[in-house]
Amino acid sequence: MGSPWQTVIRVHDEVRHKAALDLRSRTGGADATARARTIWGAPGPRWFTPDDPIWQVHANASMFLGGLRALLLQALHPVAMAGVAQNSTYREDPWGRLQQISTFISMTTYGPVPDAERLMARVTKVHSMITGVAPNGRHYTASDPDLLLWVHCAEIDSFLDAYRRFGHAGPLDADRYVAQTARAAEGIGVPAAPRSEAELTDVLASYRPLLEAGPDALDVLTYLRRPAGLDRTGLLGYTALFNGALASLPPYARALFGIDWGSARSATALRVGDAGVSAVRWMLNDPLVADDRLTHEQLSPAGTAR
Repeated sequence: MGSPWQTVIRVHDEVRHKAALDLRSRTGGADATARARTIWGAPGPRWFTPDDPIWQVHANASMFLGGLRALLLQALHPVAMAGVAQNSTYREDPWGRLQQISTFISMTTYGPVPDAERLMARVTKVHSMITGVAPNGRHYTASDPDLLLWVHCAEIDSFLDAYRRFGHAGPLDADRYVAQTARAAEGIGVPAAPRSEAELTDVLASYRPLLEAGPDALDVLTYLRRPAGLDRTGLLGYTALFNGALASLPPYARALFGIDWGSARSATALRVGDAGVSAVRWMLNDPLVADDRLTHEQLSPAGTAR
């Protein structure tokens, strides 16, 4: 029968594995294992190694919170948000949309160079076919350079901020991280993607006069508070991440959304967000799920393309 302690360990491992499988299926789809193997297990040169900042950030559990922060920040650009509202399936199939984003980030960070380049070409083609008219009357395509630049910068700023606040990792060369993210960004048409944190900050500041929390942005905020498809336990963990994402937004973004929590409530939300990221990290440490990834030795610097 085993000792009580062995029973506790067994139950712990069973609970973690079930939670890890659920998390993986939501972010990677029903074929998450096969998809992971096409990224981690396929032979060929990579752009980056485990020693690179982009690997450190994108492999960290803080990415789950950073992704929510990015969606909220991106929503404040009315034309970019119109493109999402009019063309995206985030309401009907939010997890499918998440899986597409997750696959793009994973493939361009960890995957073989030819596969990453093919994926970037497909994304570019899809962007060129998405067109519409924003509420302010502006005609747009998803391939508009200024929209792509905003989406990219809001995303990278969010990943970097979440890593620093919630990553519980060592020092990071932020300038090098920003520069490394430019490879995939420019591969899908982002013009002159920032190459340093200072450039990233300047680009984001240049968009400030354009930002607003219009009806579409507020709709995203409402939807992200309680997305479909989560059970009670899943919603509890998700809400921790969401509140942390809200609290970590730049002050101007919170003000546009009408969020005035005060310093005490914001600090509490950040602590709750940190607890949510810790829970994700606990799930990702499930050995059976972690085995989907290649080891440091399998993706050594000798196997990379610079």
